[in-house]
Amino acid sequence: MSVSRREGGGSRGNHGLPHVFGATLAGAWLVAAALLWRTSVPSLEVPDLEPSSLFDAETLSRNARYENGLAALWVLGLGLQLVALWLLARRAPSLPGPLLFRAALMGALVFATLWLAELPVRLGVHWWRRRYDVSELGYLGYLAGPWSTTLGELALAAIAGLAIVAAGRLLGRRAWLGLWAAFVALAVAYVLVYPSLLAPRLRPLQDRQLATQIQQLGARIGLEEVEVEVRKARERTRAVNAEAIGAGPTTRVILWDTLLAPEVGRGEVRFAAAHELGHVARRHPWKGVVWFALLALPGAWLLGRVARLREPPALPRVALVLLLLQLATLPLANAISRRYEAEADAVGLRLTRDGRAAEALYRRFARTSLSDPDPPLLLHLLRDTHPTLAERIATARAGVPPGDPGSP
Repeated sequence: MSVSRREGGGSRGNHGLPHVFGATLAGAWLVAAALLWRTSVPSLEVPDLEPSSLFDAETLSRNARYENGLAALWVLGLGLQLVALWLLARRAPSLPGPLLFRAALMGALVFATLWLAELPVRLGVHWWRRRYDVSELGYLGYLAGPWSTTLGELALAAIAGLAIVAAGRLLGRRAWLGLWAAFVALAVAYVLVYPSLLAPRLRPLQDRQLATQIQQLGARIGLEEVEVEVRKARERTRAVNAEAIGAGPTTRVILWDTLLAPEVGRGEVRFAAAHELGHVARRHPWKGVVWFALLALPGAWLLGRVARLREPPALPRVALVLLLLQLATLPLANAISRRYEAEADAVGLRLTRDGRAAEALYRRFARTSLSDPDPPLLLHLLRDTHPTLAERIATARAGVPPGDPGSP
C-alpha cells in the first residue's frame, strides 16, 4: 500500500508539471510584454486641445466622412473574406497530385479566394480615394500596378500551405510549435535580409544639402551610415510620407516625392525623416518581431487545437482561424503601434527641436491624407496605428521633450 501511495503521489506530481510549466511560460510572457511596452516618451505638460480649436468645421466634417467610409469598406471586406473562407472550409475541393503538391495548391487557392473576395472592396476604396482627391490614379493603373507583389504573395501562400501540412505530418501534435518557431525565424530573417537584399533600390535624393542634414540627424542618435532615397508616389497618391528601413549597419530613409513638393517646408521634411530615424534607433523593427513571437505563440497553440494540420483540406480552416485571431489581437497591435509612433515623435522633436515644423506636418496630413483629427473611439482602437492628429499637435506644442535623443 505504501508503494501504491508513492506511485500515486508521483503520478500527481507528474500531472502537476504541465501546470507549473504553463504558469512559468505565462509569467515569462507577461514580463517580456511589460518590457516591450516600455518606451522613452517623457511625461510632459501636454495641453488638452479640442479638435475644433485646431481645424475648421469643414475639414473635420470632410475628414470624418472620408475615414468613416474607409472604415465601412474595411468591415465589408473583412466580412467577405470571412464568408469566403467559411465556404471554402466547408467545401474544400479535392486536388490532384502528391500530398505536398496538393498542400501548396490549397495554400495558393486560399490566397486566391481571399484576393478575389476583397477585390470589389479594394476597387471601392480606390473609388473613394479618387472621389476625395486623395488619388488621381486611374482604375487600370491601379489594377496593373502591384502584380509583382501579388504574385510573390501567391507563391508565399503556396509555400506556407506546404510547410503547414509537412509540419503536421512530421511533428504530429507538436506541429503548432514547429510552425511557430519557423514563422518567427522567417520574421527575423525578413528584418535582417529585406533592407539589404529584398527592398528595391530607389533613386538617391538629389538635394545634397537636405540629404546631409538628414544624415547628420542619424549620426546624432548613433546611426552612422544613412542613405536617403526618394520613392515615386505622386502617381498613386497625394499623401505625404516617409519610411526608414534598417536593422544592420546601414539605414535607408525613403522620402515620398510628394513630401518633396515645393509647398512642403524643409523643416517638415527633416522632422518626417527624424521620426523615421527614431523608429530604427529605438529598434522598433526588432521589437515588432518579438511582439509577433509573443502574440503568435498562443495563437499557434489554439490553431493546433482547432485544425488538423496534417491534411490540405484543413488549410482553409487554418486561414479562417488566423484571420479571426488577427482581428481579436488588432486592438492590442494598434495600441503597441501607437506607443512606438509616439516614441518616434518624441525622438523627432528632440532631434530637430522644431515643434512648429512637426505641427505643420501633422496639419498637412489632414489636408493630403484626410486623416480624421477626432476619430470615434471604436475606430481609433481598431484602425489607428498612430496617435490622433490632435494628440500629436498637442505634443508638438508642449515643447522639446527632455533627454538626449541618442539615449535609449
